[in-house]
Amino acid sequence: MISRFLQYLTAVVAFLAAAAVWAAGQVYEVSYPPSATPGELQLGVTYRLWVPDTTKKIRAIVVHQHGCGAPACQGGATAAYDLHWQALCRKWDCALLGPSYQQKDDQNCRLWSDPRNGSAKTFLKALDDFAARTGRAELAAVPWCLWGHSGGGSWAGVMQVLYPERIVAVWLRSGSAAFVWESAEGPRPEIADAVYAIPTVSNPGVKEKGHERFGRAWTATLETFQAYRAKGAPVGFAPDPRTSHECGDSRYLAIPFFDACLAMRLPDPTAADQRLRPVDMAAAWLAEPLGDKAQPVASYSGNPDEAVWLPNERVANAWMEYVKTGAAGDTTPPAPPFDVKAAKANGSVEISWQAEADLESGIRAFVILRDGQTLGQVPEKPAGDFGRPLFQAMSYHDTPKEPLPEMSFVDSSPPSAKAEYRVIAVNSVGLESEPSAVVPFP
Repeated sequence: MISRFLQYLTAVVAFLAAAAVWAAGQVYEVSYPPSATPGELQLGVTYRLWVPDTTKKIRAIVVHQHGCGAPACQGGATAAYDLHWQALCRKWDCALLGPSYQQKDDQNCRLWSDPRNGSAKTFLKALDDFAARTGRAELAAVPWCLWGHSGGGSWAGVMQVLYPERIVAVWLRSGSAAFVWESAEGPRPEIADAVYAIPTVSNPGVKEKGHERFGRAWTATLETFQAYRAKGAPVGFAPDPRTSHECGDSRYLAIPFFDACLAMRLPDPTAADQRLRPVDMAAAWLAEPLGDKAQPVASYSGNPDEAVWLPNERVANAWMEYVKTGAAGDTTPPAPPFDVKAAKANGSVEISWQAEADLESGIRAFVILRDGQTLGQVPEKPAGDFGRPLFQAMSYHDTPKEPLPEMSFVDSSPPSAKAEYRVIAVNSVGLESEPSAVVPFP
């Protein structure tokens, strides 16, 4: 039984600027304690919000929602620090939000994954608090892109029904509102026509099919696709051939999908009408649900009400590769690092820099040059237990593993005379950037 003193302490909303600054932006936190009031969230939760350094108004929020269980909650704690998702947000003047619920493994996930159990109310309160405390009032009103894994997919799917006017697009990774609708915890609400106007992708792992534990993730996401598509909704189905319930390399399709939807649906920031624009169905490509070939909508000969919907040619090309390989390629090199510095540090030279992730394929590593010769690489051996090896190694949950790496390198054998340092970024498919600007030392 928690003491009144501890109740008072935990009731105070924590609002902290994170020590690390990533991709020219700032991470903030708000935390809320569990509530015993009926209809309110019974679990504690921390929201972390990355806001890009920009004088422009924030146009949308990308929500990266973790799944059920303590490990997933822990994985969600780093979502706002993800350089790749930050690159998408920076392009569109968006904020990146990573919730982290304090759920124990023996607690019912529906306590938060059904937004009607208080998580929707708390989410909206967090946006109000972020808006007030960052001085960006628009955070309380801008639309959302919702990415959800497993129970997070349930949460995103129900939010899609509850707040369709606020949602740009939805990505359902191995999760669906069907998990909530089939439970006895609450009635299924009426699905308004506006819900069927939201671009969505159902993205299960092929190895979930028939799985003793995760088989329902396959059937639920497929059922969602089929039911919404039958209503003419712009919904895609993207089975991942390499994975079971883990997220794998799904980001290499999810990020291009959100990029296309943001381009299609965000209103002109100078326009008087700030409502989301409708989906351009004429630009779509269609494909057989379990096939691997997509065609422009005008050329598709199958039944369009049963076909996979994809927003444009670029996403269709990425989808055709993804459903065959579990990832999507990239033919363009990343941008070079910037703000490179070299400073003395305990008899060594510490090189630090900043970089933005390649929007198509993220960052695998950085190569450090001294006088034009390779001095080292950060990380020395990029890790990829759940996907491609990356600078920020990915977890099961599509979030960076801790500890988060720093963009720095120590030259432990400094030159006896003057030297020049440069840094190269390498994306996840191995393409190198141009070297950064030269930094002389000393």
